[in-house]
Amino acid sequence: MKEQFLDIPVSPPDQAFGLIAEFEADPHPNKVSLIAGAYRDGNGDPWVLPCVKQAKARLARDQNHEYLNIAGFPSFIKAAQDLTFGAGMASKLEDSLVTLQTVSGTGANHMAALFLERNMRPKRVFIPSPSWINHKSIWNLVGVSTLDYPYYAQRTKEVDIDAMVGFLESESEAGDVIILQACAHNPTGVDLSRVQWAQVVELVQRKKLFVVFDSAYQGFASGNADEDAWAVRYSVQQLLLTEGSDHPGLFVAQSFSKNFGLYGERVGAVHLVTPPHVSTQGARSQLVGLARAEYSNPPRFGASIVEMVLSDEELRAQWQRDLQTMSSRINKMRQELAKQLESTGTRGDWSHVESQIGMFSYTGLDREMVERLKEEFHIYLLPSGRASICGLNDSNIEYVVQAISQVVSTADD
Repeated sequence: MKEQFLDIPVSPPDQAFGLIAEFEADPHPNKVSLIAGAYRDGNGDPWVLPCVKQAKARLARDQNHEYLNIAGFPSFIKAAQDLTFGAGMASKLEDSLVTLQTVSGTGANHMAALFLERNMRPKRVFIPSPSWINHKSIWNLVGVSTLDYPYYAQRTKEVDIDAMVGFLESESEAGDVIILQACAHNPTGVDLSRVQWAQVVELVQRKKLFVVFDSAYQGFASGNADEDAWAVRYSVQQLLLTEGSDHPGLFVAQSFSKNFGLYGERVGAVHLVTPPHVSTQGARSQLVGLARAEYSNPPRFGASIVEMVLSDEELRAQWQRDLQTMSSRINKMRQELAKQLESTGTRGDWSHVESQIGMFSYTGLDREMVERLKEEFHIYLLPSGRASICGLNDSNIEYVVQAISQVVSTADD
């Protein structure tokens, strides 16, 4: 009998997690990791938010380990809706909004992709170039063709809005899906301006594209949750709450990993906003059925923490201070990196490092430079030149600047 499964190909290892493993195995005393999208404090250590510590202490008194229902905590769901849309808009959307607690933002993106593939049968999904690597993996997994649209201009180190709009005008069709990142774009750190958002939303409305917002950094980017939710709220208002609108709807994939520091707890939510003619009861039943088959019930503990913090006035105020702590430290490191690169005479213009927002910087370093940083200086970042600013602190930034300066100055023109 012929043996089975002998032709299964070996998948390539995940790029980021493969590099993290290399870093952890590196014995060099001055090694620096600028890889992972996880906040680190000024000592380079993981940081448990004070609001999370307080919530955990309260939960320890009466926490149980029973199953949640398939959709998740009702009180968590309400808090997640209010955080995403604002309490006023969430109330207006009550009859057209379906929310499920998910296995973090990745799970939320996957649930949105599964639902749309089953119910809308889109021919294509448009993904920004560049984008979070998992966007393509998720949509390839559900069998929908992916197409890159221009987003970042390497020359100007800004959003290439003309190329983006022009490409979508000529290539997209009604019923196509488009991925938009709500704030703190991963990997570039470059966001659309409000004027540019208006251009994109007008195009989406006119061409009837189905939006999936990826909201992984709300509050973490600017330190203000409402500020970071502007693009989502503006889009919902224009696409679905404007009188006479016939837009097909949108999804928001929400993560609490970054803004609560709950990376390993896998806390997320997926929000579906439907137009008036679509049955929210039917949509909810479909999403619940998909969740049941995927993982049955979402995790309890992390969601309990988020729900407690967002619903308690004292803890929520502390969370706002924690967001400011994280965002301000990252901004300080951005400013210091740009300042030191310029003061050492490092070739090139480094002002973009300071003007970018959020966890990451698209440094402009090419693959050869990145490889040299790893091999010669034990400084690790992705081959694209994306650096996690969280990995910088007062004790290692001078070493990183000197390494970058040397690599850039001796690079081939």
